[in-house]
Amino acid sequence: MLKRLTGAEILLESLIAEGVDTVFGYPGGQIITVYDKLYGYTDRLRHILVRHEQGAIHAAQGYARATGRPGVVIVTSGPGATNVITGVADAMVDSTPVVVIAGQVGNAMLGTDAFQETDVVGMTGPIDKWTFQIRRPEEVAPAVAKAFHIASTGRPGPVVLDFTRDAQVGIGLFDEYQKCTHIRSYALPAPADEKAIEAAAELIDNAERPFVVFGQGIVLSHAEEQLKAFLKKGGIPAASTMLGLSALPSDFPYYVGMAGMHGNIASNLMTQQCDVLIAVGMRFSDRVTGKPNTYAPKAKIIHIDVDRTEIGKIIPVEVGILGDAAEVLERLTERIRFSFHDEWASLARRYDRVETEKVSEPETAPAEGPIHMGEVVARVAELSGREAIIVTDVGQNQLMGARYSRFAHSRSFISSGGLGTMGFGLPAAIGAKTGAPEREVCLFVGDGGIQMTLQELGTIMQEGTPVKIVLLNNNWLGNVRQWQELFYGERYSQTHLLNPDYSLIAKAYGIRYRCVEDRAELEDALREMLSSKEAYFLDAHVCEMGMVYPMVPGGRRLDEILLNKEEWYRDGK
Repeated sequence: MLKRLTGAEILLESLIAEGVDTVFGYPGGQIITVYDKLYGYTDRLRHILVRHEQGAIHAAQGYARATGRPGVVIVTSGPGATNVITGVADAMVDSTPVVVIAGQVGNAMLGTDAFQETDVVGMTGPIDKWTFQIRRPEEVAPAVAKAFHIASTGRPGPVVLDFTRDAQVGIGLFDEYQKCTHIRSYALPAPADEKAIEAAAELIDNAERPFVVFGQGIVLSHAEEQLKAFLKKGGIPAASTMLGLSALPSDFPYYVGMAGMHGNIASNLMTQQCDVLIAVGMRFSDRVTGKPNTYAPKAKIIHIDVDRTEIGKIIPVEVGILGDAAEVLERLTERIRFSFHDEWASLARRYDRVETEKVSEPETAPAEGPIHMGEVVARVAELSGREAIIVTDVGQNQLMGARYSRFAHSRSFISSGGLGTMGFGLPAAIGAKTGAPEREVCLFVGDGGIQMTLQELGTIMQEGTPVKIVLLNNNWLGNVRQWQELFYGERYSQTHLLNPDYSLIAKAYGIRYRCVEDRAELEDALREMLSSKEAYFLDAHVCEMGMVYPMVPGGRRLDEILLNKEEWYRDGK
């Protein structure tokens, strides 16, 4: 039925028609009309009031990563819009579907430097998938429809709608909402080229040492089962990027671990020794490849990706396949032969023994001394039965969270990958728990990162969001300190932190708190935390000078692996 609605009402009706149940935001002068109309929609649309706009977009990212549905952000103009820009850039590089609605001054005031006017279109255009300024109420519904289509299809990413005051308060005609399914200038990949599929299958069938490296593209295309079937039929070992973690269960028989700078020894050495490398839904980040011109030197490379700009961008490929990972893997599985590469795959066990002897045991089960980050993470994984969604901030907490967590289900690891945004973790955990309330959400965060968005404890207090916060507290900006120790002559420039009393902060926000300094108390504290039905803040005092190993230093080959401060593992020896 045709209705006369304000642009603000059309926005809210459009969001509901797109299946949105939750938005994250913060009101202000140039978005107040939307918030006024939202007052009458609270039975259909939940609004999470954050404490800072950066918290809103990181929460929306966590929501999107946990659910697979676009996260939605509503903020005001000027500083409200600029405060989300870090999250827009983060979502772009990590392929996270987010729709940002930012208020804007009236049409007549555009370009006049009016109060809280900023050029949102100019600022966000280079770092998102699509930006559009809505100037009339008639444009609202079509713009929202396009935004959701663009954000969630192809390679997902953020979209920004700059919503002028005229468009919010003006009256427009609103009929049945029409979802967008096609945009002439926005082409989605067609089914993968048959010749490319055949060429890839031939390479795989003739390979003696095939290897798969997969990224978050597996999760984004819901290709988990297709990946399993492909690996089983081809008898092919596989490694994940950091954002690919949890796409395969940690105990999947062909999974050999995480690749890259702080990846597993087996993953990196097998990358360097394979003769065919199949890269699926990953972009050959420098944190994965090490020195690019030495990456997988013996391999012919097959690259499967939904984004044509990624294929051959960094690493030359023998066969590039543009297409959806699920579709391509299914077709490849039909064509390849049943194969066994037992001797090749068994190398992973040999390298795992080296890692256990040289790295894992000292980190996860030290005999005495201060608590190590790795043992906290590993014990959480064990006590949670590998069922929890693990969210991390950035730094040593992230690397330990990635290395020692274990997963049974996909969409169980959420972190800021390509941009490496400190402060991401706490609001992202709130968003993940909001989107997946039935799952345990456990955040690993450092004392540097948590103080960047510490105010979002207020969101937890107001919403009652029962996230579990594990502060790996070492009084340092640990990852930068590690680099200073190893490569900058132990000159610890501006990395030591004087921290507040977190017990008082947690008390102020009404959040259960416990501090653990002694290993003997760790088990009981973790069990208490995981059994709590409320939010919980565990302040784990860990080794101040702890290190994350193994490590492939920047500019090195993947087979040049630093095991500790003095010992290298080179060329498999």
